[in-house]
Amino acid sequence: MDDQSQKEEAAEGGGGERIARWAQGRLGPYGLLRARARRASPDHWSFLLGEICLYSFLVIVVTGIYLSLYFHPSMKEVQYEGSYLPLRGRTVSEAFDSTMHVSFDVRGGLLIRQAHHWAALVFIGAALVHMLRVFFTGAFRKPREFQWLFGFLLLVLGMFGGLTGYDLPDDLLSGTGLAVVNGTILSVPVVGTYLSMFLFGGEFPGGELVARFNAIHVLVIPAVMVGLLVAHLILLLHHRHTQYPGPGRSNRNVVGPPLKVRAVKSAGVFFLVAGVVFAIAAFVQINPIWLYGPYRVDQVSAGSQPDWYMGVADGLLRVMPGWEIALWGHTLALDNLIPLVVGVGFFLAMGAYPFVESWVTGDDREQHLLDRPRNRPVRTALGVAWIGFYLVSLVGAANDIIATRFHLSVESVTWAVRVGLFVVPVAAYAVAKRWALGLQRTDHDKVLHGRETGVVKRLPHGEFVEVHEPLGQAELHLLTQHEQYSPIAAGANGRGAGARLARRLRAGFSRALYGEGAQVPKPTPQEYREITENHRV
Repeated sequence: MDDQSQKEEAAEGGGGERIARWAQGRLGPYGLLRARARRASPDHWSFLLGEICLYSFLVIVVTGIYLSLYFHPSMKEVQYEGSYLPLRGRTVSEAFDSTMHVSFDVRGGLLIRQAHHWAALVFIGAALVHMLRVFFTGAFRKPREFQWLFGFLLLVLGMFGGLTGYDLPDDLLSGTGLAVVNGTILSVPVVGTYLSMFLFGGEFPGGELVARFNAIHVLVIPAVMVGLLVAHLILLLHHRHTQYPGPGRSNRNVVGPPLKVRAVKSAGVFFLVAGVVFAIAAFVQINPIWLYGPYRVDQVSAGSQPDWYMGVADGLLRVMPGWEIALWGHTLALDNLIPLVVGVGFFLAMGAYPFVESWVTGDDREQHLLDRPRNRPVRTALGVAWIGFYLVSLVGAANDIIATRFHLSVESVTWAVRVGLFVVPVAAYAVAKRWALGLQRTDHDKVLHGRETGVVKRLPHGEFVEVHEPLGQAELHLLTQHEQYSPIAAGANGRGAGARLARRLRAGFSRALYGEGAQVPKPTPQEYREITENHRV
């Protein structure tokens, strides 16, 4: 190579630089990334919940690819000849046989299988807690309604992904759960029978269930979830991250380290999440299908429990009375249909709430500052009531285990859960609302009178009073920066009964959320000045 060629190559750079220039000229990613990397990114421990969701999902994908190399999604019967001696010679399905092969005969297979299962539980748990954090802090407000919807759909898809994956091994425990699923599907009027026949490929348990669930679990649900995650992250970069209120923070700025610094810390979170998941998988056994054995229609697994995220549905089914009605020669199984409707409505209420609140407030401004839960007492109380209903339903899903462990009758536990489903959410709502209002009153008094110092002073006329210390500007800003909405009036009558009903509903919701008794008015500047001047005097 002559000197001129060497100079030209040096000017052009190496192969990597040429590829980078080629990509920049056609895709332009580096300018966009540089602009986003310079953005500030707020830092708070609660933001880790979203990262745990993302990284546990990555663990699910990687371990799922590994497991798919060994799993045979077939219900064809074969004779088990693997390493687990108690089942050797038994007739099992190919799905069960391949799962046993992964667990006992593939090096590291059991670790990967348990890590896949634990990662799914971590993902759904982190997604649920992340959604609750977003709900209580009002991070769903404009312009993040679609991000809320994407997160809600990810939670629901994660639950269905866990359900379909849980049923793939074709063991006795998963088969027992599928029998419950089939009964619930059959309770749907008109189309229930057709849905069951389509899902199972014939009369339960059919012969196509594992193959169809495998396609849904491996292809459909992951593809949709990846699309939702990408869209969620794109919107996050576009709208920037929300931040908690504090000095120097407003809807027009973001206070925090650069995004590239946050990205480096986030990479460490990924390794931490993966390490914790694999550590749990190494030491804590989960779903030991060899103890349950292959599924048989004439057997039921004693003490069978679904994964916790399906506990709401299972709990509602267990405590529902065996009601049935006959209409026009057809039996309507209310004992399955009502829990199905209540469970679906329970989650739909969670997904629809941000749009209801936006309709009630009529606030069309962009909101980038988070709420303190105490400053939205009714919203906080509704969220706590939702959690109360969820937890009582989980207790109902374990009514037989509770009865056995505490030497109680199953009927007593069931009736306690039935009563609790109505009493606990109402009590939780009342307590949470009063608690939030009490905290608001504390903030109100603290702004006007200052912080208690614990120092007692005797006045000239003999009265003993506690000395209060004035708050700093930063704390005053934190306690008074929030905006308080006023309830909307119903307005004059307009055209159509539907429009009048909508206005009355909106006014009623508005009074419930922001009317009298729903919030403590924060101190006005005039009140603060008067109190301050009196203290000086």
